[in-house]
Amino acid sequence: QVQLVESGGGVVQPGGSLRLSCVGSGFPFSNYVMSWYRQAPGKERELVARISDAVVRTEYLDSVKGRFTMSRDNAKNTVVLEMNSLKHDDTAVYICNALRRYYGDEYWGQGTQVTVSS
Repeated sequence: QVQLVESGGGVVQPGGSLRLSCVGSGFPFSNYVMSWYRQAPGKERELVARISDAVVRTEYLDSVKGRFTMSRDNAKNTVVLEMNSLKHDDTAVYICNALRRYYGDEYWGQGTQVTVSS
């Protein structure tokens, strides 16, 4: 059974930090491109960060560059999103995604709520 389980969300003041984790199971984790998306109320889902499978390369949404860092540990089937200098606009449900290139296999987590509020 395929699972992506996120954790680490919560409420934080502007300027604060959070560390999100996503653990995958039931699929060959190291063969998948892993991503974090987010969706705020009334807005479309957007890609926040992505990390490649074979070559460890990352890409980020422009508005989070320099503040967020994504990493992966294939031995632990885990990806982490370190979020610093959080802003009100970062408030959203953050959702983990796994995609196998060329095959189209794709999985989604349930999401974890991040609220930035003073």
